[in-house]
Amino acid sequence: MSKGKVIVGLSGGVDSTVAAYLLKEQGYDVIGVTMEMWPNENSKQAIEDARRVAENIGIPFEVLDFKKEFRECVVNDFMEQYQKGLTPNPCIVCNRLVKGQALLDKAHEMGAEHIATGHYARIEKHPKTGRYAVRNSATAVKDQTYALYRLTQEQLQAMLLPIGDYAKDEVREIAEKIDGFVAKKGDSQDICFIPDGDYAAFIERECGYKGKAGDFVDMDGKVVGKHKGIIHYTVGQRKGLGIALGKPVFVYGVDPAKNQVRLCDNQALFQTKLYAGNLAHMAYEKFEDGMRFQAKIRYAHKAAWCTVKMIGEDVLEVTFDEPQRAITPGQSLVLYDGEYVAGGGFVLAESAVKKL
Repeated sequence: MSKGKVIVGLSGGVDSTVAAYLLKEQGYDVIGVTMEMWPNENSKQAIEDARRVAENIGIPFEVLDFKKEFRECVVNDFMEQYQKGLTPNPCIVCNRLVKGQALLDKAHEMGAEHIATGHYARIEKHPKTGRYAVRNSATAVKDQTYALYRLTQEQLQAMLLPIGDYAKDEVREIAEKIDGFVAKKGDSQDICFIPDGDYAAFIERECGYKGKAGDFVDMDGKVVGKHKGIIHYTVGQRKGLGIALGKPVFVYGVDPAKNQVRLCDNQALFQTKLYAGNLAHMAYEKFEDGMRFQAKIRYAHKAAWCTVKMIGEDVLEVTFDEPQRAITPGQSLVLYDGEYVAGGGFVLAESAVKKL
């Protein structure tokens, strides 16, 4: 007897391939779909690989057109954030609005109760609050919980993450049984719609935005050189500044209102406090003053202990026990209660903090 119908997002890669295989082995009625989001040469190959994988597993396969949703929700937001001097993480937005909501809506249309992806994470009810939450995967090396912190309770209840209990080596071994070519594929590292990593060139090309040259200033506001446009810079950046001051300097902050990029030495990048807005609640329905969590300020960041305090209805003040390097506006703060994601929010820029 089937455990129910599940729509699996097949990317043509190792992880989603194994996710679909495991779900079928577990007794689900599996349909593989590739979400066409940003067409290029890589996406054409991915569709063919996914189609072949579905045939090997013995499941139906469809290509779903999500180009409109992806453009509006992810790409446009990415470009807007960069023009505001922020550094967004588009994968987080995509997981919430496209791979989460748009895919779930489509699954309901297709009569499916569940959706599934190849993320390294687990979904369980939090032992204290009873709310659905993302839990760390069995392998810390590949853990992807950070990128899933904005998923809603409805999405979490419907989502299956079958490879969360496996290490990457184990996943590749399973993939070898399904498709030898896919099993040898490398992990995707870049933003899918900017494979060359040149964000500024992409923004200029896609929306015609031309960054204006402006001033590099030091921590006292003194002009020390010229920059080529704020979309080329992010907090903590050292390479590519095109300026020689006789000592190592880093980007401290970007001020779009003044079209300035402030530079500093390495020590100035360490701070103990940040503010986050547009909060997402997962294991906890609300945050209370004095709560203690471990927090990540970027995907590869080592979680650090902090204390939180609410400022108004939708802003969180976070104070770390130890200074953290290069806290970056636009990136996500993700709070962990042990192995469970408690929630998080987007790191606010200094200009937004001053208005609080």
